[in-house]
Amino acid sequence: MVIALAACNQTTQKTEAGNATTAAPVDSANAPVMKFDTLTHDFGKIKQGDKVTYEYKYTNTGKSPLIIKEAYATCGCTTPEVSKEPVQPGQASTVKVTFNSAGKSGLQDKLITVVANTVPGENRVHLTGEVTTDEKAKK
Repeated sequence: MVIALAACNQTTQKTEAGNATTAAPVDSANAPVMKFDTLTHDFGKIKQGDKVTYEYKYTNTGKSPLIIKEAYATCGCTTPEVSKEPVQPGQASTVKVTFNSAGKSGLQDKLITVVANTVPGENRVHLTGEVTTDEKAKK
């Protein structure tokens, strides 16, 4: 039995806030909380080579400013963008995710991890959909 695994090159994108090392640890009672409106977005069917973008809205429902340290995806074809500014309690912001379907086909499920000063420190969202190829164009 042979099992083959393939993965894209993983890229990590850090914010300026992620470079700050002077922030004190936050206790769980007063920690910021990253509450997403939705954890999964299905972009449906797209043609190979198309790019899709979705913004995951979240609110800081905690008691202290939320600072995103970094955001990364399971594949280099998926790029998250996050705010560099702290999100105050009660305020909302977004994680903008762009998926490039070049060289991809079939069902896709991309995991995006957002590392912040929350408890727990990692928050995850999924981008799913299907990449189709135009067989007629190839003939």
